[in-house]
Amino acid sequence: MKWVTLVLIAAITWFQYSLWISKGGWRDMWRLQDEVAGQEEKNRALTLRNNALQAEVDDLAQGQDAIAEIARVDLGYIQNGETYYRLVYRR
Repeated sequence: MKWVTLVLIAAITWFQYSLWISKGGWRDMWRLQDEVAGQEEKNRALTLRNNALQAEVDDLAQGQDAIAEIARVDLGYIQNGETYYRLVYRR
């Protein structure tokens, strides 16, 4: 009877080890949940960036206003008949 108790205790201990510590156990599941949460956050940020880029592409495809704005801001272009003023701040 004593050996049956020892075998049952060993089996329960082994199952608890498998459940909590071994590969595929609770600890592994918690780590994977943290990784999934981090990846979902990255995906949300990338989705927002993609939406902004898609809106800019649609705007560029629709008309010339967006093209003119990009040329003015990024490239410094000036249209005919406009006067360009440059302000230099010195400290």
